[in-house]
Amino acid sequence: MEKVKKVTLSGMLFAIGLILPLFIGQIPAVGKMLLPMHIPVLICGLILGWQYGLAVGFLLPLVRSVLFGMPVLYPNAIAMAFEMGTYGLVAGWLYGHAKWQCTKTLYRSLVGAMISGRVVWAFAEVILLGMTGTMFTWEMFLAGAFLNAIPGIILQLVLIPVLMVALKKAKVVPFRKPEKGVETADARG
Repeated sequence: MEKVKKVTLSGMLFAIGLILPLFIGQIPAVGKMLLPMHIPVLICGLILGWQYGLAVGFLLPLVRSVLFGMPVLYPNAIAMAFEMGTYGLVAGWLYGHAKWQCTKTLYRSLVGAMISGRVVWAFAEVILLGMTGTMFTWEMFLAGAFLNAIPGIILQLVLIPVLMVALKKAKVVPFRKPEKGVETADARG
């Protein structure tokens, strides 16, 4: 039954990832800055584990490209597939393998996933653009991975912990308790 729940939840998060950009992306500049597909992928990795986060993250931009034409399949959706698959994998692995799951661990997992995903995205872009003879520059990396993404990064660092704490309070996603004698703010409250 646990596997059925996980597959169902991952399907729901996948659907949210397909639809969310339609609402936010009506203004393309704003949609690109808020990174709407990243949110359900990171949540999937955190709640369901790295395997589901990897699968949802990798498939989401490819399916969205085929269905809606956005992002453009080559090179954007392909590079994003590697980037977002990494987000789901790293967030899920770091959070799932932590001694206890608290807000501090949640932030570590999110930041680790965001950095790892952006590095993987850069490598994918170098390879994909290199195949067409186009250079992927440091300026392109800094602009695409960080400067243009600042609003989305802030949104993720605010929204995802709030959602996770709300799910904890609703007893949907419990934080694990620390071992005896070790206390965190989440364990106390």
